[in-house]
Amino acid sequence: MSSPKDFRAESVKDNEGSDSEAEDLNFRETLPSSSRKNTPRSKVSDNKVNSEKVKLPLQNFPDNDYEDFSEAPSESDGNSSMWTARGHLRRDRWSTEDEEGAGPSQAASPLLSDTHTIVSEGELDQLAQIRPLIFNLHEQSAIKDCLKMLEKKTAAFAIMQEEFMALELKNLPGEFNSGNHPLNRAKNRYRDILPYDSTRVPLGKNKDYINASYIRIVNCGEEYFYIATQGPLLSTIDDFWQMVLENNSNVIAMVTREVEDGVIKCYHYWPISLKKPLELKHFRVSLENYQILKYFIIRKFQVVEKSTGTSHSVKQLQFTKWPDHDTPASADSFIKYVRYARKSHLTGPMVVHCSAGIGRTGVFLCADVVFCAIVKNHSFNIMDIVAQMREQRSGMVQTKEQYHFCYSIVLEVLRKLLTLD
Repeated sequence: MSSPKDFRAESVKDNEGSDSEAEDLNFRETLPSSSRKNTPRSKVSDNKVNSEKVKLPLQNFPDNDYEDFSEAPSESDGNSSMWTARGHLRRDRWSTEDEEGAGPSQAASPLLSDTHTIVSEGELDQLAQIRPLIFNLHEQSAIKDCLKMLEKKTAAFAIMQEEFMALELKNLPGEFNSGNHPLNRAKNRYRDILPYDSTRVPLGKNKDYINASYIRIVNCGEEYFYIATQGPLLSTIDDFWQMVLENNSNVIAMVTREVEDGVIKCYHYWPISLKKPLELKHFRVSLENYQILKYFIIRKFQVVEKSTGTSHSVKQLQFTKWPDHDTPASADSFIKYVRYARKSHLTGPMVVHCSAGIGRTGVFLCADVVFCAIVKNHSFNIMDIVAQMREQRSGMVQTKEQYHFCYSIVLEVLRKLLTLD
């Protein structure tokens, strides 16, 4: 079956520079280390069931046993048509969502007042100072060389465009039967963004459907494990929390606001008050603590499975400074956000979502892997990281601007690194 969205692009014009210039920029970003390995990897999408390594302790939910909350106007923001928060139809969609329930885009609920300090700005500043385990003169020299190559590469627009187009034009075989099934179409926020059957996250003993994908990125022999998913719809909130608990995930990275530019991007799937839990069909979600920072919000939840009483602690981190149809003006704020998410991660795959679960989500995953590589003195290759993600969820790192931002983030980290004593 072909991709739900035709990720084809026009051919890139020949570079004005010489062939040797292109060869100079076709490098692998390296930070030398005695521990660095060139470990061959197998395609994750080749696996029959990509969830076998995940413990699934809570798989006793009956098939299709969800409350019918409401019937609402269509909502999505793929490249078809969508409802805005004002109720104007702009594109065709499969999903339905209660536009009134999401409310306006805002930094925090008006019911929240006194913020309890969970992390200080000083601690976040320290986290943003990414420092390799080995930082001798030899390593510093290698970092300078890497920085020069990256700066040269990002300055060559034609080379960057060619690299991104090579990813776009790569033919990735994959089936989307589950997402295309008539019973599951309403569970998709966007009709053209579906998970591969081989990497989709199954729910419960019946392997029910949710628009989410397991992502395993291998770098220098180490595997980084995530769940990339769409922003929940009103009708999939219960499914979303089931996925979080079944995979024992303790961190949710939300890289979107609920409403942007008058368009619903994600349903408000958590409680807005410390005093009143969110009651779902199978779960009770309680807000225990929160902190409102300049660029992201920390929320701590206690999630209880009603049938067993099993309780699970989850930290949600919502980045609030990503402008619609653009990339963050400050790489520094996003670096702090990603680093704090990594510091907070304890169990299960990190659950990462934006609206569609491919664009900003892909940038987050790429940044996290590269930051970890720098800390461990490992080599990294941004194009390879993005290619691995796309083998497991179509369209990850969706635009040229997002792809360029991946490089900009790394440049910021390396420049800061060279200012350290």
